[in-house]
Amino acid sequence: MKPPVSPMAAGKPKLTTSAMIASIASEGQRTRPAPFGHALVALAEQDPRVLGMTADLGKYTDLHIFAKAFPERHYQMGMAEQLLFGAASGLAAEGFTPFATTYAVFASRRAYDVIHQTIAEEDRNVKIVCALPGLTSGYGPSHQAAEDLALMRAMPGMVVVDPCDAHEIEQAVPAIASHQGPVYMRLLRGQVPLVLDEYGYRFELGKAKLLRDGREVLFVSSGLMTMRALEAAKALEKDRVDAAVLHVPTIKPLDTAAILEACAKPGRLVVVAENHTVIGGLGEAVAGLLMREGVHCAFRMIGLPDEFLAAGALPTLHDRYGISTEALCGRVKTWLG
Repeated sequence: MKPPVSPMAAGKPKLTTSAMIASIASEGQRTRPAPFGHALVALAEQDPRVLGMTADLGKYTDLHIFAKAFPERHYQMGMAEQLLFGAASGLAAEGFTPFATTYAVFASRRAYDVIHQTIAEEDRNVKIVCALPGLTSGYGPSHQAAEDLALMRAMPGMVVVDPCDAHEIEQAVPAIASHQGPVYMRLLRGQVPLVLDEYGYRFELGKAKLLRDGREVLFVSSGLMTMRALEAAKALEKDRVDAAVLHVPTIKPLDTAAILEACAKPGRLVVVAENHTVIGGLGEAVAGLLMREGVHCAFRMIGLPDEFLAAGALPTLHDRYGISTEALCGRVKTWLG
């Protein structure tokens, strides 16, 4: 299947990664550059239906990697997110698999109705991949998508994915492409940490994975908070606190069986940790599941507060809002007494 010629193909613009791209990697942490961009190129080499689309944010979503490899299959729609998703829906209707990229705030807030009506309701095979999820930007509420999971979870038929690291992003790209239907995936971009390869992890859409076991605490987490939970579990060992980590990369549909099995083990404090407001995200999804199924356990939530967040340096903001590794450890020790 030959896609229509992109207007970007003729000019072949030179796109480079901006130095303004923030990284959540700790000093000395292993990273991999632009895992989404490279994974999409690898997928497109195998599947001619794959297209890359953006609303003037290619170098900020790592789509510039795809644009260089496949200029004729790259679509720059300008600063018009509604147009981006409307066009993606139309291309999906013609049998293509468009990956439409922008910032999470623009997809979840600015273009919500277009996605709802033209993609979700029509069950179009569009993959919405969005950078700056939760508190991964220091630029204030205009760029901080603290409520995107709640909004996208509420949309019928929308699969919602929150990957942890570069390893998982690389595996999630072909997995969501294989799923027939709309997908919303959070994106860590730039120099993305590598964590899950140390645990022999493989991404499966709709599946949660127990990365480590423990007797006293169970972290249930997604996205970058799984990184934090793993770091916290190691740090808590020094205080003789044994912590397990259940990684839940697919927020919708939720792996109810794995969550119920992990939370039903007696005597453990269950702590849901998420890079999202405590309203409507993973924490409330897990809490609702446990209540409906009659699972009784000590339960706490760690997430962003129900307020507009401040601008500033990410390490400072993560400490301030309680999602740093140190903050996780402190709160767990307080709850354990």
